[in-house]
Amino acid sequence: MTAVQALRGEWTKLRTLQSTGWLLFGLVASTVGLSAVTAWGIPTDCLDPELGCREDLARSSLTGVYLAQLAVVVLATLAVTAEYGTQTIRATSAAEPRRGLVFAAKATVVTALVGAAGAVGVLGALAAGRPLLSGNGFTTAAGYPPLSLGDGPTLRAAGGTVLYLVLVGLLSLGLGMALRHTPAALATVLSALFVWPIAASLLSGRWAERVTRYAPMKAGLSIQATERLDDLPIGPWHGLGLLAAYAAATLVAGAILFKVRDA
Repeated sequence: MTAVQALRGEWTKLRTLQSTGWLLFGLVASTVGLSAVTAWGIPTDCLDPELGCREDLARSSLTGVYLAQLAVVVLATLAVTAEYGTQTIRATSAAEPRRGLVFAAKATVVTALVGAAGAVGVLGALAAGRPLLSGNGFTTAAGYPPLSLGDGPTLRAAGGTVLYLVLVGLLSLGLGMALRHTPAALATVLSALFVWPIAASLLSGRWAERVTRYAPMKAGLSIQATERLDDLPIGPWHGLGLLAAYAAATLVAGAILFKVRDA
């Protein structure tokens, strides 16, 4: 089996899952919808120049990723665990004994789907946010130019958000392959994304700062910040790099376990 055939096979398997289309739709819809609601409801206090504050409009206009990543986690996890649930993984391993090629094909297909849907959602969120922000008074005259990909920080926030979704997908894929059980994999990923920051909030002082700094979601989404960067627990690119390291670790673990154990 060639690499192209492996990719075609993994694409066919993921495309024929009934949940795939709905999850991709949910990814786009939640990114645009929640982001639009957030942009519409941004407080206008910082429009008063005497307060000396600034709203991070790019970050607020991309808030939908907090919900959209749930669709990514489920999609990427099922890309692996669905085969184990139906035991079709045995047929896959028989057709292509090179398990590394199979796993790479799965990762490539998940990356392509999440990246494409994530880009559509991010562009839609920014497009929806522009008129809503302007209608709330966040205009050029007030010191808030319209959101544009021609602006470096906004482009970083938008592109970084797509990369964030892709990395969450790869993190989920790796854990799905390592655990081979849908509920266990989902619980592990969602705990890492959502429970970790909650646990950090129960701490105080330096411990809270350190735990928050290394939380996958907090670190990864620092890429969206375009204002007050010095106040972040971790820099935008450093945070996304940390999430990439987590994803790489799970992919390596998943690949090794897939190769050494029985299907």
